[in-house]
Amino acid sequence: MTLTPPASPPPPISPAPTPELLAYADKMSVRPGETIAFKLSATTQAPITPRLVRIVCADPNPAGPGLIEHAVKADLPEAIAPRHQPFYPGSYAQVPLPADAQALESFTALATLWPTRIGHGPQTIMSWLDEAAGTGAALALDEHGHLALQIATANGIATVTTEQALSERRWVHVAGSYDATSGLISVLVMPLKTRRWQNRTGDRDAAFSASAPTSDAHPEPSRGELLIATATTAPQHACFNGKIEAPRLLAAVPDPDALMWIMAATEDDLSAVNDVVMWMDFARATPTTIVEDIGPHGLVGQLINHPARGMTGSLWNGHHQSWSACPAHYNAIHFHDDDIVDFGWDTDLAFAVPPDLPSGIYAMRFASAGHEDAVPFFVPAAKDANAAPIAVLMSTFTYAIYGNHARPDFEPAWEERFQAWNAYPHNPARHPTFGLSTYNNHSDGSGICHASHLRPLFNVRPGYVTFGYGEGSGLRHFPADTHLIAWLEAKGFAYDIVTDELLHNEGVDALARYKTVLTGSHPEYHTHQTLDALRHYRDGGGHLCYLGGNGFYWRIATHSENPGILEIRRGEGGIRAWASEPGEYYNAFDGDYGGLWRRIGRPPQDLVGVGFSAQGNFSGSHYIKRDPPPPSASWIFEGIEGERFGGYGLSGGGAAGFELDRADERLGTPAHAHVLASSADHDDTFILVPEERLTHLVTLPGEPEADLIRADMIYYDVPGGGAVFAVGSITFCGSLPINDFDNDISRLLENVVRRFLQ
Repeated sequence: MTLTPPASPPPPISPAPTPELLAYADKMSVRPGETIAFKLSATTQAPITPRLVRIVCADPNPAGPGLIEHAVKADLPEAIAPRHQPFYPGSYAQVPLPADAQALESFTALATLWPTRIGHGPQTIMSWLDEAAGTGAALALDEHGHLALQIATANGIATVTTEQALSERRWVHVAGSYDATSGLISVLVMPLKTRRWQNRTGDRDAAFSASAPTSDAHPEPSRGELLIATATTAPQHACFNGKIEAPRLLAAVPDPDALMWIMAATEDDLSAVNDVVMWMDFARATPTTIVEDIGPHGLVGQLINHPARGMTGSLWNGHHQSWSACPAHYNAIHFHDDDIVDFGWDTDLAFAVPPDLPSGIYAMRFASAGHEDAVPFFVPAAKDANAAPIAVLMSTFTYAIYGNHARPDFEPAWEERFQAWNAYPHNPARHPTFGLSTYNNHSDGSGICHASHLRPLFNVRPGYVTFGYGEGSGLRHFPADTHLIAWLEAKGFAYDIVTDELLHNEGVDALARYKTVLTGSHPEYHTHQTLDALRHYRDGGGHLCYLGGNGFYWRIATHSENPGILEIRRGEGGIRAWASEPGEYYNAFDGDYGGLWRRIGRPPQDLVGVGFSAQGNFSGSHYIKRDPPPPSASWIFEGIEGERFGGYGLSGGGAAGFELDRADERLGTPAHAHVLASSADHDDTFILVPEERLTHLVTLPGEPEADLIRADMIYYDVPGGGAVFAVGSITFCGSLPINDFDNDISRLLENVVRRFLQ
């Protein structure tokens, strides 16, 4: 079955029922002797049976090797009792209130807002309302975007609401008050003219308010806590979408003039404000999950579900681009009703990896009443074990960044192919509530900047198929990388697994004992630590094979409190699924400038000789040999006849396709590097990447655009005895299995690996 990609985006995809059995693990990488914890949720009533398998090939395409797994004996329970474990999307802050606030009478709640999803249901700004107890209050937006203050009374909930709605993506000060003496509840909205380019006039620039009397109100916070951006916890309800800055609570109602002044007051004005219960400064502790109160009580709150920090606030004027350079301009947090990175499920199976388990890719398979899930994990060699000569670098950071990518071009018709191949049945496009990838957007349209493996990742499963069109299997990422594993097994090469996480934590020590390191098809996302480790390995005499495309492209950061959570800022340049807002290019996790490695002088060419140049549909073409290689590199083509090679494969039908890398001395390709071959004859869907284009007529290298749409295969020696071989194409490894691993791409790679092992 051959399907073509749609000419225009398909209509919205209808969600599918929640899978009956799902699982994830607390780790993607675990060494022998360590323990990995599996968390399960099932709606079945039958016991769950676990079994351990070693994965050789995760491609379900019957035209290829097929799914290859080997059962592994392990000390596992015969059955696990099924249970349903819920998860609760929506980010918020939870702040314990001081004891003297428990008898709160008159109050004023204030905040500065930048709402992003008006008119999609009620949204909470601040709440200590306990409807069951009949106490408390909440400052919120109603379902139409009007500011409302709710307060518990003896007769139920009293509410006052503005007649005018707030506007999306415009800063406003808001306040809600209750005067216990007069019984008056009131709300006030004061729009800001915070940017010179927003200095517009009209009704929306004027303050507006509403008030109403009530009686027998009970505003005291009986729960002893205040919630920001949600009305309730687990499950969250009426979550706020947008930025909240400087939420404050006063135990008094200032007169109108004083209130207008306090609404715009900053930290410098705090000493002049009386009766402060809470005054949050969201610019503090930005890399953490806590929020700090600068008021007299010094309260500390906890952020749930990782809202975005390091966000521009109402004072930002473009003079500073980093939150660490001017914290006062970044006193905002962007909350979303669909934020979730860690499901927080309890452990159902703690598996102690046997000390003698060989390095490899494994999966724990769980089955119950005809339903099944499989959680892959990667086992590097024990530190004291004899190492194999080859290390395969598994791109676990990239797998997590793409985790649950709901493709915008997904079509239900693709599922016919999935079913015919008995492929993994669940697709993120059908299950958006499980948290999407950093290639998707939040419900308010902002880009998802956090990723994690601490939840079920549908596309990190054996048998998962990404594309339902085109030639071959349509695999990407983890399943596609097993084409290389299957090749190593077929050729009898001994290998160990190394992961991005290991490289990040251990540096070059994770690679130092290997004669050669092979990457997979798409090692795109990296930290300073992983790039440094690869560079030190290469320069220390290591032999590095970059067997993919669009690698070493984006910068990411890991969270100090939970390294399983990653952050990406999609700043200026690059092929992007979304773009960061101006002023928000710096990571909150580590304070570094985000975006492309190229933007800070570390382009991929400087590490592996080639870097991202062009992208098209998931289709592949062939390579054509360049000028005859010098004697020092002629051995690479031994046994390969003709000028063209690689025009076949399980990934897009060709070894050179989808995303293409080329050599460029200006960006770091060594002058002595040999360009062995370049791809040709790509279809007309391929375009130049944005960072290579200056105008519609001029490219950055000054060459015609058509000449830059190519994959370069290169080889070069590195002083110190090392060497680099790079193929410049994501689809290269998909050609290895063709004809039972007997083809010119397979032969070429075998030539390289055997030479590197000598």
